[in-house]
Amino acid sequence: MSRSLKVFGALLFGLVLGAGVGANAATTTTTGKTKHHSAGTTRVATSVKAHSGASHSSSAAKSASHAVATTTVAGRRRHGARPTLAVRRTRYQEHFSASSYADNLTLGDVVEGEDPLVRAAAIEALGNMNGTAIAIDPSTGRILAMVNQKLALSRGAEPCSTIKLTVALAALEEGIVNKDTPVNLGGHYHLTMTEALAHSNNLYFETLGRQLGFERVKHYANEFGLGELAGYQIQGEQLGTYPDEVLPASLGGVGRMCSFGESVSMTPLQLGALVSAIANGGTLYYLQHPETAVDVATFEPKVKRVLDIAPLIPEISVGMQGAVQYGTARSLRANFSQFPVMGKTGTCSNNGTRFGWFGSFADTPKGRIVTVFFLEGGRPTFGPKAAELTGEFYRALWDKDYFQQKPTVETSGVVGASE
Repeated sequence: MSRSLKVFGALLFGLVLGAGVGANAATTTTTGKTKHHSAGTTRVATSVKAHSGASHSSSAAKSASHAVATTTVAGRRRHGARPTLAVRRTRYQEHFSASSYADNLTLGDVVEGEDPLVRAAAIEALGNMNGTAIAIDPSTGRILAMVNQKLALSRGAEPCSTIKLTVALAALEEGIVNKDTPVNLGGHYHLTMTEALAHSNNLYFETLGRQLGFERVKHYANEFGLGELAGYQIQGEQLGTYPDEVLPASLGGVGRMCSFGESVSMTPLQLGALVSAIANGGTLYYLQHPETAVDVATFEPKVKRVLDIAPLIPEISVGMQGAVQYGTARSLRANFSQFPVMGKTGTCSNNGTRFGWFGSFADTPKGRIVTVFFLEGGRPTFGPKAAELTGEFYRALWDKDYFQQKPTVETSGVVGASE
């Protein structure tokens, strides 16, 4: 009889234990979910509510590597111990079919009308990375150098986080925010435009995009040159397009279009023209690529239109400079820090190809210069890499005394100095 009672008691304990595990599993709730994009940051908050009523919170990130969390039950063997929930993570990495490296990038380039020093620096910086490098004089719209012209003049690609420049200008023009306005992104989490541009925060620009609405977002994007040819009679230039309809809500809607340009196609020339307008105070020039020495001698700037953005430029320049100083483009400073550079990175992927963008302008002793580095490939290709190459480009020009004569050390009175 005693033995039967022990068996019955063990069975009863097992049933109670199973019910406890089921209750724990049933009360697991997810309170929020956002995503990490390659060139931006967002946050995830997940809470697990235990059967006893105590709560445990943790933060997780769902990144481009597609981290997947699975929940398992781990019971402790000690008599009377309550089973606990353990989280096991399995990471899946995105696979890329495109190569980040290429040979013969300059094959077929038309170079007679380019600045030889600028072109040499761009070639040196780009190396064998699969991409294109463009340098522009923003005061005239003249293309000083265009390396790998086949890619530079192509239909382009998703602009990734560089689209945030057009969204920022639109929100400023509409009076939705200024650079110091704290935007609530959920709970006690706030960001200003300066911080959001520097760190390329996706959620911030998704929020602005939803406040603007698709019609206004599209209007300003078109006004800033997206959806139309950027060049003037540049042979072989193809058109990057801006859609006439909003991205379906199931794919992220207007918010996703504003965080990294989903469904938009932008060319390197279009980004170069936009950054040039920011650099020169608001004049959107037709970009021109002189092909001969005669073209250079007879060059005349051609204005497409004047944008009413002069008062807005200081509002975004702080964030663009922050990107280089401490944000997503800080890799540039590993190679160059002699004068201020303002820019915007972008990273995303599509159909096995990863894109890395960096559009920037620099305040140099010779005036401002605009650069666009656009890379295609696999895992080594991303926005911060494009920024790093831009730093190498400026360093190469600096070493060639392109901007100014390097300061000389005063030798008067120094031991070993000669007259």
